[in-house]
Amino acid sequence: MHSKPVINVFWFKRDLRILDNEGLQRAIEAKTPLLLIYIFEPSLESNLHYHERHWNFIKQSIFELNQELKSYKTKVHCLSGEVTDVLENLVKNWEIKTLFSMQETGLNCTYNRDKEVKKWCVSKDIHWVEHINNGVFRGLTNRKNWREYWTNYMMKPIKPFKATTGDFISTETFPIDEIPLRSKKLEGIQQGGTKKGLAYLESFLKKRHKKYQQNISKPEAARLHCCRISPYLAWGNLSVRYVWQRAKQAKTIGASASQINAFTSRLRWQAHFIQKFEMETQMEFKSVNAGYHNLNKPLNLAYVDAWKNGKTGYPLVDACMRCVVEAGYLNFRMRALVVSFFTHHLWQPWQAGAAFLGRQFLDFEPGIHYPQFQMQAGETGINMLRIYNPTKNALEHDTDAVFIRKWVPELAKLPTSFVIEPWTLTGIEQHGYEVILGKQYPKPIVDIKETYKHASTVLWHMQRNAKVRKESKRILAKHTLPNRENIMDR
Repeated sequence: MHSKPVINVFWFKRDLRILDNEGLQRAIEAKTPLLLIYIFEPSLESNLHYHERHWNFIKQSIFELNQELKSYKTKVHCLSGEVTDVLENLVKNWEIKTLFSMQETGLNCTYNRDKEVKKWCVSKDIHWVEHINNGVFRGLTNRKNWREYWTNYMMKPIKPFKATTGDFISTETFPIDEIPLRSKKLEGIQQGGTKKGLAYLESFLKKRHKKYQQNISKPEAARLHCCRISPYLAWGNLSVRYVWQRAKQAKTIGASASQINAFTSRLRWQAHFIQKFEMETQMEFKSVNAGYHNLNKPLNLAYVDAWKNGKTGYPLVDACMRCVVEAGYLNFRMRALVVSFFTHHLWQPWQAGAAFLGRQFLDFEPGIHYPQFQMQAGETGINMLRIYNPTKNALEHDTDAVFIRKWVPELAKLPTSFVIEPWTLTGIEQHGYEVILGKQYPKPIVDIKETYKHASTVLWHMQRNAKVRKESKRILAKHTLPNRENIMDR
């Protein structure tokens, strides 16, 4: 009986890059022939948080990786199946010495999958080495030294990718069927890959950042003046460390210090929320503050459907929802607006909208998505209560209604004041402009003066509840940074 060849395996997850992929470099340095794999898991492909746009982005990213790996006569082998089943199939052909991957702060389903992988590795006497991803640390019980840890991680020198052909399993010797990397170019959706991520980053650092802070809250201008690298961070085409260091370098050659500092502070803020999710994984299902678990919000499917389809009768909300469904992107303030409208004005449980929005965001990152959803819903007990007024936000951030006209074309020919507040049209004006409320465009489904009063009364009252206050102290003790700078409270 012939012994099987001994190999190591590197399992790509949300780290689809060669540049500053510490786990990959360590796997290469182990000097055992390395097999590179990505696993398309049926349980994830069918998960309600995922959409075709995500799998397209991933496939485009792997295709680019494989172009880079051609010179090493290897590639990322794309396999289909649940992870332990795929690994079981691999050990029929090889003896796996070590499995390498990056740590993932993901959904409950990926957490459970990783526990199964750990058990499988133990049963096969395979060492599984996981590397820190983007300065998020496992096993922390508080944030006492987190900022120092994170900053030190960001400042570590980025090692160049070093490998030879002999470090990898050749593509010619792979005996297992793979899935094809066919992807669609979806109109208006950013495409995956490190090269495209770098192009967005460089154009931002060279020019687009100059109006970053002035336009970060504006739904149309933000599409140009925000960095637009969030999908490349979420799926790992770029590391946060690389982006942080490039931004710091840009300041030394003339980039605006104030604009770049505002940008890099948000990189830390991003890691802060992922770290929070890492330490409070139940946030996918329940409010982090247990005092809100009994908050009564009856599900209204008609409201949910109107919100999802951009037919609430509030033009800025509707424009945002139609935009994110088609283009996969909204700037931060508009994300906060649509969540606030859903949870406060429509008085719907945040759980009824979280997976839907996750499916729309091309940059879906569970560790940001769930803490932010709960913060905007006002169910943390430690953050300022924000109940966004969609009309006020339209007047301030889409003053000429450019964004609304683009995404709610049935209102496009109206004067700006009516685009923002169509319910102020008289009956004669509706016939004159040929925009009949309830026909061409819906009437407002709620009165936001009444819903604001109801939501604020209930939620402010709850903040004084003994259990909410007790939980708030626990959350602050566990997650507050020393001398914290909470940019969301400015």
